Amino acid sequence: MKVGVMASGRGSNFQAIIDSIASGESPDVEIAQLVVNKSNAYAVKRAKKNKIKCNYVDSAAITREEFDKEVIKIMEASEVEIIVLAGFMRILSPLFIKKYKNKILNIHPSLLPSFPGANAHKDALQYGAKISGCTVHLVDENIDSGPIIMQASVEINENESEESLSKKILFHEHKLLPKALQLMCSNKISLEGRQVIITAD
Repeated sequence: MKVGVMASGRGSNFQAIIDSIASGESPDVEIAQLVVNKSNAYAVKRAKKNKIKCNYVDSAAITREEFDKEVIKIMEASEVEIIVLAGFMRILSPLFIKKYKNKILNIHPSLLPSFPGANAHKDALQYGAKISGCTVHLVDENIDSGPIIMQASVEINENESEESLSKKILFHEHKLLPKALQLMCSNKISLEGRQVIITAD
């Protein structure tokens, strides 16, 4: 399936998908398009290096809905079927979510439903959590609240910092996101209410 990736920064999860395709672990995934909302996003360099089509849309200059309409046009032109949010730091409008209903994947650095939002590591440490991790989920109209596909956990050490926790969790993000995307692109994921059903080989 053709995949469109949206990123705002360094694009390490974007790179993890690229590497997974190159290694043969994701045979049903084809990255057809990258869209960034920051012109200096390092993800752009990753796209150029791997000859992946890339577009920049300035999210600061237009409304959320105008931005989403522009991105939809780009994704449609590249015949994208699945959207992946790989460190994309912007909330999508209902218009976008309706267009790609149950076809948008996001990776979040906590064990949802705990610690949604932009400060997951800080929130987990301040709360005194003993375990955190990452979650791949489908995107719905609310923040980090869509059906959960996969999770991985890590222990939080006594002297853990936001930086060290982020690094530990990122290792698992890079494994989990390509795996969930391959399942999605090979039609092995279905929904029963909020329950994600994964079909075995």
